[in-house]
Amino acid sequence: MHDFCFTIPYGLLLVLGGVVGYAKKGSTASLAGGLGTGLLLVLAGYLSLQAFHKHKNSYFALILETDRQRKRPLCTFPLNTRASLNFPLCNPWNFLGIVLAGVIMRRRRCPLKRLPPGSLGIPVIGQSLGLLWAMRANTAEKWIADRAKKYGPISKMSLFGKPTVFIHGQAANKLVFTSDASKMSNHQTESMKRILGDRSLLELSGDEHMRVRKALASFLKPDSLKNYVGTMEEEIRLHLLMHWRGKQKVTVLPLMRTLTFNIICSLIFGVERGARRDSFIQNFQHIMGGVWSFPVNLPFTRFNRSLKASAEVQRMLKQLISEKRNELENGASSHQDLITCLLSLRGEEDQELLSEDEIIHNIILIMVAGHDTSSILITFIMQILANDPSIHAAVLTEQEEVKKSKPSGELLTWEDLSKMKYTWKVAMETLRMIPPTFGGFRKALEDIEFEGYVIPKGWQIFWVTSMTHLDDKVFPEPSKFDPARFESPETIAPYCYIPFGGGPRICPGYEFAKVETLVTIHYLVTQFTWQLCCSDNSYQRHPLPEPNQGLPIEIVPKEVL
Repeated sequence: MHDFCFTIPYGLLLVLGGVVGYAKKGSTASLAGGLGTGLLLVLAGYLSLQAFHKHKNSYFALILETDRQRKRPLCTFPLNTRASLNFPLCNPWNFLGIVLAGVIMRRRRCPLKRLPPGSLGIPVIGQSLGLLWAMRANTAEKWIADRAKKYGPISKMSLFGKPTVFIHGQAANKLVFTSDASKMSNHQTESMKRILGDRSLLELSGDEHMRVRKALASFLKPDSLKNYVGTMEEEIRLHLLMHWRGKQKVTVLPLMRTLTFNIICSLIFGVERGARRDSFIQNFQHIMGGVWSFPVNLPFTRFNRSLKASAEVQRMLKQLISEKRNELENGASSHQDLITCLLSLRGEEDQELLSEDEIIHNIILIMVAGHDTSSILITFIMQILANDPSIHAAVLTEQEEVKKSKPSGELLTWEDLSKMKYTWKVAMETLRMIPPTFGGFRKALEDIEFEGYVIPKGWQIFWVTSMTHLDDKVFPEPSKFDPARFESPETIAPYCYIPFGGGPRICPGYEFAKVETLVTIHYLVTQFTWQLCCSDNSYQRHPLPEPNQGLPIEIVPKEVL
């Protein structure tokens, strides 16, 4: 009996090996194989024991091999044919289990892919909670930097239920932003994909990505944006009149979010102020809350609230698209907002270039990227200007010169924006030190070799913006705020400054964010002075960076001075 029940402990070892193998090797197939084969062997051993007790008088021992020291039989066979099907080695379940175990052991002896160092941690959870907690505690950059210091430029982990390889450095950024679509695809977390949609630029690759990107660029490129500076400026003037004038104290971040969303509603949606705008704003806030959450759709979770809000926004956008389509058919201009612009584009055979889902999902993406990126950037610029009088004085001098060069009340032009060079250097340095986008994901479509290791096909690839932004080999004294770094942007090594991505995947809304930021800062510094109400300059990520208490400030209109 000792010899035929060896399958039970061996099966248990395979179960344990499957779990450990997942943490070390990262293959869900190994986990499933270890569990499946191990449990099968345990069952086979149990059936063998039952067979032995039932037919123990039918067996004799036949020595095929002898242990020289113990002199005991290593294999036994049944005495009669009738009992043979119940004997462990002849039992089909036991035999199948042993064969499968042999296959697995043989594969384990074969050379494995050289996976990066690190561990996938506990299945499903992995390192997700550690990263999310670090974001909330304003230690995400340190959490990532410590990992890079421990493992080097490449390591494996598990994020949001997926085996992941974290890569960083100039070579890593170049790999992420320039890899061919057949090698690496856009890929976001499951929660982000389900909330933002699967037809956005974040998910598309190859020809589809290029087609949608060109469509968006037709509205967001500089030549087109020149026509919308005035509309943007009118929204900013109205915002300051409604929310800043007559106030002694304001909280910057929520007001900047209100401003940037109103700009988006005007230029992207073509929606006037009123109940519809308010509904968009309310649902959009719920969308943002679940973008980096665990994709567990249970009541009262952030993910559940975000999914419901996303569904409502998509319903509202479908109705809006239908209205815009009717307006175009009745002769409306195709350049009044982004939606009408996209609807007017035609492909082969004169059909609409983008599907309705592609329009909706990319509009939601622009809401996320354009709304929070600009509002956070402007908020942190205001914090920096309050903390550094010399930088504030230089920005104010530049903006006053622009203001004095124009007749009173005249709107800004594209030429005026081109004169705001120092202000944009301040913005670029702010983006270097506090990039709104923490990082992103890609998906390996084939095995990819990097730094002597293999990134397996199907795995996530995780990159982080701050790794090169805070690298002292790229930016000396990286903790020092110094706009002069961008006097000659061409001297910065390629793929090291990536707040808007890089290469062919650079954010198409880059110029939109630039115009929005420059016009807003122009009006803030020329119309108000301010000082911080809170000396704490720390921030948290939710997942985007947010200053402590939303940056409350005391303001004084310039006319009062």
